[in-house]
Amino acid sequence: MKFRRATAKLPVAIGLLLAITLPQEESAKSAEPILEYIKTTWGVLTRANRMLATSAADPKFHPEPGGRWPVYIAANENRPAIEATLRRDLAPEELRTIDLRTLPPVTPQTERQVDPPGLLYLPLPYVVPGGRFNEMYGWDSYFVERGLLRDGMVTEARNMVDDFLYEIRNYGKILNANRSYYLTRSQPPFLTEMLLAVYRRARNRQWVEDAIPAIEACYRYWTSAPHLTPATGLSRYFDLGDGPAPEVVASERDPSGKTHYDRVLEYYRQNNVTDYDVSQYYDRRANRLTPLFYKGDRSMRESGFDPSGRFGPFSVDIIHYNPVCLNSLLYLMESETAELLEDIPAKAGDTPIWRKRARDRQALINKLMWNERDGLYEDYNFVQQRTRHYPFLTTFYPLWAGIASRDQAARVVGNLTLFERAGGLQTSNMESGDQWDAPFGWAPLELIAVEGLRRYGYRAEADRIAEKFLSMVAEQYREHGTLVEKYDVVRRSIEVNREIRFGYHTNEAGFGWTNAVFTNLLDDLPANEQRRILSLAVAPR
Repeated sequence: MKFRRATAKLPVAIGLLLAITLPQEESAKSAEPILEYIKTTWGVLTRANRMLATSAADPKFHPEPGGRWPVYIAANENRPAIEATLRRDLAPEELRTIDLRTLPPVTPQTERQVDPPGLLYLPLPYVVPGGRFNEMYGWDSYFVERGLLRDGMVTEARNMVDDFLYEIRNYGKILNANRSYYLTRSQPPFLTEMLLAVYRRARNRQWVEDAIPAIEACYRYWTSAPHLTPATGLSRYFDLGDGPAPEVVASERDPSGKTHYDRVLEYYRQNNVTDYDVSQYYDRRANRLTPLFYKGDRSMRESGFDPSGRFGPFSVDIIHYNPVCLNSLLYLMESETAELLEDIPAKAGDTPIWRKRARDRQALINKLMWNERDGLYEDYNFVQQRTRHYPFLTTFYPLWAGIASRDQAARVVGNLTLFERAGGLQTSNMESGDQWDAPFGWAPLELIAVEGLRRYGYRAEADRIAEKFLSMVAEQYREHGTLVEKYDVVRRSIEVNREIRFGYHTNEAGFGWTNAVFTNLLDDLPANEQRRILSLAVAPR
């Protein structure tokens, strides 16, 4: 298999051997080159301890003098056993590129104690997203797992679940990703979705029973202070660390060298912000960002939507909201934990407790987050006690999770025109300069929206949106030879760097969740439409 970097005219960050193009002769033989690309990519994006020299490298930072990359193992791990395994699996010259260290006990302060930053050890192989993201991410991994299972890779999918269970037991939570600078936050909780998906393929009851304490710990993380807001009984995103996010300072720079935080300061100086009390986040007299700004910025990154204007400029006011997405996922976690416990005789008695939690959360979501006037599910500001009108694709999460009534689903579907464009669904109808707003579309939200539509019987709408998105991805694959992280769904293009003002400007190649969503959405279309879309990915002879 051959690999190539993107051409100079294509502003795509390829990173560590993560953009794949099949050899010309192999593409010619394959009737479905894009599916071959996707299946091959799973292997290229896989990281295992036998290739730790590759896994440890972080495109967002620089190695230590001598080219060494730190790898941290948990304080309660068996370090001699891990060292013996690495000596067996790695060549001496590879071992010399790794600086194995023991992590201090994990607390909210651990991130600041770990210098230099490094990879956090995981025992089993996992799939990374691609490009500058050379580690295992929280919510990316759910969509990756769906791609692995679709391609029959059950063992690989279970390995990723087991690595998440390991993170909970050894690092206290499912991490944003397994780097030391992510120790203070998680990402949207898809754990029970992932566990159930594997369990339905290979019904290993003991495996599920052993996972229950970790599921309960993950649930407590999201339903205890500071993530729980007692006034509503719902949850929020809230990073446990303080100060600038290290990966932002290190790598999120524009062509002029300004960081995301530099550009935020310029925006605050030049604009009158009315979405929230900006004095909480910006000290105009001193021209500096406040500690609460960084708390909000980090918490926005825990949400996975980094950044958008969904919670006001840069979404830093997220700490004052109960988000639709998070609470829909917690409803699923409660429902699915009940389903898992039903199969475990020793735990079946706890099933009613989890079902009641799900019913109570469903009622609260429909009471507080449904806006009857707008016909949308909206994020709830628990300080102001009202929803924020900012049409965003997370309005489809309650459909995907089965929370909405038939009438509510119909109202949401009636608002499709806010989002639907030539290449699928744009994330919002606002052009803020943020990558999670218009005109950009992202594979995971396309999947959740389409599957939400299907769940409530809107097959024609689901097919139409899936066809728009998949045909765009196929055409861009034919032109550029790769699948990427995000798309401009208005212009049907992967050229996005000039349109993004805040966050990072690159469009990463690989790309785990786009690969998975492509195959999952494709499988649900009629056979003739599948053939048409696959033909769009084939270059004319």
